Amino acid sequence: MSILREMDNMKKILCPGFKAAGIASGLKKNVEKDLGLIFSTVPANAAGVFTRNRVQGAHILLDRERIKSGLCQAVVINSGNANCCTGKQGINDAKNMARLCASELGISEELVLVASTGVIGEPLPINKIETATPGLVKALASEGFYDLARAIMTTDTVPKMVSTQGNIEGKTFTITGIAKGAGMICPSMATMLCFVCTDLKVSPEFLHKSLNSATKRSFNRITIDGDMSTNDTVIIMANGLSKATMTSSSHNHLFQNMLDNVLTSLAKKIVKDGEGATKLVEIVVKGALSDTDAYKIAGIVANSNLVKTAFFGEDANWGRIIAAAGRADVPINPDKIDIFFDDIMMVKNGLGCGKAAEAASTKVLKKPEFTVLIDLHQGKGFSSVFTCDFSIDYIKINADYRS
Repeated sequence: MSILREMDNMKKILCPGFKAAGIASGLKKNVEKDLGLIFSTVPANAAGVFTRNRVQGAHILLDRERIKSGLCQAVVINSGNANCCTGKQGINDAKNMARLCASELGISEELVLVASTGVIGEPLPINKIETATPGLVKALASEGFYDLARAIMTTDTVPKMVSTQGNIEGKTFTITGIAKGAGMICPSMATMLCFVCTDLKVSPEFLHKSLNSATKRSFNRITIDGDMSTNDTVIIMANGLSKATMTSSSHNHLFQNMLDNVLTSLAKKIVKDGEGATKLVEIVVKGALSDTDAYKIAGIVANSNLVKTAFFGEDANWGRIIAAAGRADVPINPDKIDIFFDDIMMVKNGLGCGKAAEAASTKVLKKPEFTVLIDLHQGKGFSSVFTCDFSIDYIKINADYRS
């Protein structure tokens, strides 16, 4: 059994055997926290999932190789600069970030992973990171996750943290997740970083399998603006210090379920904090010929600018939704489609249900969170994607991003 905690006082979130820190190093123009560190007091088993974009940040290229060992003891993260499209110097800078932290921590450089987020194409001011690293390591604390969460933010408006606890044969263990992301968010994955720590003993092989599965159910089912990032990274570390060990399929299932819940909660927080967003919307497709077809339709609808602007305008314009579903390039019969806004039927058998239904649906659209259900009545295929509305503020934020 586990209880997901999204604590009012996030500064209280802990994960035994892990320390974290976040400080200001001068990478951001506003002198806010921009350099973070996670440290396990012992080497931890580890796994990672990275962007599928063929243009990739320097840290991705480094981490992909180091994570193959299945071990990690620290992750150093900077915001304010993506260190992407920076050539050989970018790779060297990523390695230097790891080397500097390893030296201060007194651990092997190969046990340090790196992550960066921010503007693409600008050289990383590695001299600022070098100057700040001793203070970063000195700031490590068991209760430092909140500072870390703030340090990795870019256009985020709030830090994103979730923690949950479970029990195996009388031993309590914790899973704690930290994430950032608010724009350039689209499945496969999003422009986001996520770091998960657990004191449960989990093999690198099972961590990899579980993380891939949980990512598919969470970060690969969200969109804000339809753009895929170059730096997406999810890393999980398991140090085993709780002494709780998975020894049966039921334990495996418990861990998978808990990890799914942590990542899904963080994914929803990202969409809810989308640049300029005012609404969190789940697009659910059922009755498709396959789950794959359902996912394609949900993704097309969730990424439609016309649908998203209608959500912002609180306009129950179901024509935009059915039109988007029709261009997903999967078999559908328009004459069988039903569409619901929450529990309000707006469309039945491809036809609108009238002014009363539209008025009721408009009330649903005024809520900060709601669901759009598209029932194709063709099979058992099911999928969903979380999206948000598309507001005027999104344009303003991204027009001014580098200024």
